[in-house]
Amino acid sequence: MAQKDFPGWHGTTIIGVKKGDQVVIAGDGQVSLGQTVIKGSARKVRRLKPGGHEIIAGFAGSTADAFTLLELLEAKLEASPGQLARACVELAKDWRTDKLLRRLEAMLIVSDGTGLYVVTGAGDVLEPEHDVTAIGSGGNYALAAARALMESDKSAEEIARISMAIAADICVYTNGNLTVETISK
Repeated sequence: MAQKDFPGWHGTTIIGVKKGDQVVIAGDGQVSLGQTVIKGSARKVRRLKPGGHEIIAGFAGSTADAFTLLELLEAKLEASPGQLARACVELAKDWRTDKLLRRLEAMLIVSDGTGLYVVTGAGDVLEPEHDVTAIGSGGNYALAAARALMESDKSAEEIARISMAIAADICVYTNGNLTVETISK
């Protein structure tokens, strides 16, 4: 089977919610190959401690590519401790301009409890306007649900969990097997 005929890998919905002094990143566990679910319990949300500063990160896309990006982000954070925005911008610059990195296919949502950022291979570092962001196959469904819940009295974690459940009900590439990481200011 030629590479162009290989069925696409699909899966993943990652959401980041910032409310009050809490930031939550949640992700589902589904990985699909074509029309087949090949794993339902993948862990796509991680807690990292580069240079002793804690961050949480979720990724959508190729796992190997995402791990490469997370390692690079950790290196950037060790070079500029406590400056997540700067580290994200430096990562995005390298990702966009380096010949090898440019081929990496993944997206990241990261937070240090203060900032919440989406980092893409197009060189984007986006801070969401409404303190909520989502990526992946069911990202738009989770984002819409979370935006609707932001004015409620629900916590960031409750909003993330409800939004992910709604995305799992709508998107065939998203399941309800969640990994949830929380960080506070």
